[in-house]
Amino acid sequence: MKPKRFGIDAANMVCMDLKGTTWDVRGKTVLITGANSGIGKATAIELARRGACVVITARDMVKGREAKVEIEASSGAPVVLRELDLASFRSILQFASAFMSEYPTLHVLVHNAGLILSTRGETEDGFESTFGINHLGTFFLNRLLLPLLVKSAPSRIVVVASDAHKSARGGLDFDDLQSKRSYNGIRAYAQSKLANVLFARHLATRLAGRGVSAFCLHPGVVATNFTGDGDAGGLWGFFFKWLRPLLLSPEKGARTSVHLCCTPGIEDISGGYFVKCRLATPSKAASDDAAALQLWEISDALCEESALPSFDF
Repeated sequence: MKPKRFGIDAANMVCMDLKGTTWDVRGKTVLITGANSGIGKATAIELARRGACVVITARDMVKGREAKVEIEASSGAPVVLRELDLASFRSILQFASAFMSEYPTLHVLVHNAGLILSTRGETEDGFESTFGINHLGTFFLNRLLLPLLVKSAPSRIVVVASDAHKSARGGLDFDDLQSKRSYNGIRAYAQSKLANVLFARHLATRLAGRGVSAFCLHPGVVATNFTGDGDAGGLWGFFFKWLRPLLLSPEKGARTSVHLCCTPGIEDISGGYFVKCRLATPSKAASDDAAALQLWEISDALCEESALPSFDF
């Protein structure tokens, strides 16, 4: 599926001032994963400032509570904090169950949480951590919340990917998605970001005609705490630390996320990949519809095999 271009090419508008008037999110329910720092926190501040009912998640509730205070102080609006660990299907199931019981609508879901790891680890459910958190946990959460998004249509799903997906030139290694044969942190991250783009692309196809749009984006290289928790060391951690003064601020990095949450008239290009608030061309591997379908089917099967049986949707 190729993203459509339309009319006056509204999708390629330059980033507006974040205080500009766009699609009105006042009173709409917005869920942002991993919003305790960086791009996610900046996105939460702006959307709360615009009057959205913002729910943020964090795996570390101490940091989450600190972020909640900062977001509310900066936006002048209340936000809700909930615990969510994308490395645990149990946590995802519990979160989704509670969220759907508490909130009758979900208008915008921002998949922002992600990480990069220097050494191979595994999630609670036995998946390689980078793939498990950056893609599979996101996929599972989205699957559980999808009925609420459809019920709340028009609604949007925004996936924070990265131009790092272009480093996975050969496409996804379907024979070793869990990096069991060999592990390289940068390669695993690139593969997970390619999975993000393919996920959003196929999601848009599946949701066509149901009032739910899906988009993905590259936020730029942003000065966040992305590698600051000891997850990524070596040259990768040194790169971010040394270049931090030259990188984008979290506020600038959040602009494309906010753009996709708030800009009217972009529903016809659901599945599109955005950079600097403009429709952009992802890699050839990220435009492979057959690979997107294969990833979807594998991810769906892994979720079916690992999900706890007591949770009923």
